[in-house]
Amino acid sequence: MESITKCLNEWNATLEALGQGKQSILIRKYSTNVDKFLLYPTTSYAMKDDFFKSFKKEYQSFAKENALPKKEGSKSEVKYYATVEKVVEKPSTRIGSLNKYHIWTNEHVKSYLGSGKGYVWILRVYELEEPLMLDRTRGLLYANVSEEVPLKGKPVLSDSMFSDILNEM
Repeated sequence: MESITKCLNEWNATLEALGQGKQSILIRKYSTNVDKFLLYPTTSYAMKDDFFKSFKKEYQSFAKENALPKKEGSKSEVKYYATVEKVVEKPSTRIGSLNKYHIWTNEHVKSYLGSGKGYVWILRVYELEEPLMLDRTRGLLYANVSEEVPLKGKPVLSDSMFSDILNEM
């Protein structure tokens, strides 16, 4: 069975949206050559006063409920992993067409991307069989967790639902 230590650092509310099937993409300023990773929750954003304005109105209460991950000392709860199934490059002016695939506001996405292009990572997200409390190394985007994690879990979206998303991209 395959196992990994590589993790992607991301806002906990976004990870929960991915893990609960409310979101299926990440929008980045760059592509990736990492094809699978654990989803590691971060919290530094939750200290900003206007953090919840980054989310669409209908997801603001969801974001508040999921702003902070479960923690034990320096360890955070890791519940999901993802595989990058496709990366699509889009001009920032065309990102609005992807609204149904994420929980952020257009203003947040535009502010993040600026006038440049964006890379849309289409992720197949899996829920681990058991959540794990893990430490991680330092790293802005990617890091490594403190132990090997077996990639055993079930997909968050059905094959047909995920296939539909891939075909629309």
